[in-house]
Amino acid sequence: MEGLLQALKAYQTFNPSGWVGIYRLLPMWGGIVCCVAGVTLLLVGGGRLFRVLAGPIGGVLGLLWTQVVVTKLGLPAEMLGGRLPTVVAVVLLAMGFLFPPAITFLGLGVPLGLVAGQIAGPQDFLLGFAPGFIIGGLVGALLHRQVSVLVASAVGAWVLVIGALAALHQFGGLVAAVAGRPWGVIVAAGLFAVAGAVYQLAVRPSPEQADKERAERERLKQRQAEQRALEKRWGVK
Repeated sequence: MEGLLQALKAYQTFNPSGWVGIYRLLPMWGGIVCCVAGVTLLLVGGGRLFRVLAGPIGGVLGLLWTQVVVTKLGLPAEMLGGRLPTVVAVVLLAMGFLFPPAITFLGLGVPLGLVAGQIAGPQDFLLGFAPGFIIGGLVGALLHRQVSVLVASAVGAWVLVIGALAALHQFGGLVAAVAGRPWGVIVAAGLFAVAGAVYQLAVRPSPEQADKERAERERLKQRQAEQRALEKRWGVK
């Protein structure tokens, strides 16, 4: 576990080789599980299943951005004894599981707010941050399905390629050659992500549309059952 946590630190920097190299720490069965999870996210991850991703994403956002926002706003850096990022991460973790649109709101609102605040300058940071945060957050909330599909497809594609490398790790030479070209792995993941996003947005109906179609089928079955009962009652053939 300690080795895995160390490997995950590669994702805090621009380190393509380190990003890909994490596959070496996964057993074959772990790679197979990752492949299944990756395909699932590519096919249906942008629907109700997104809450499974929204929770951890909210936790990560809390850990990464809380201290940055607090510092930029000029608030005390040691609020709650320095545990503020952890507290916010736990809150966002729970919020992501319970109400995923809140995470897409923050996921677009905070970075846009930080950019707007940076443009406004240190003295007027809040004047730039507030409207940027609100506008970005509203866009994220209104485009929740599209954002959730893109995020789920990106995560699913990466989990799939890393899982495939781990599952095929026994073919050492071939896998090592592929992993030795991290940009090729990243491009492959990108292609999978695009395919998954296109499928979920253009082919697969939205959860609301699926519910509507399901309700319509149920109403049709009920009407047919009532019609058959009526015909049976009056002897109509």
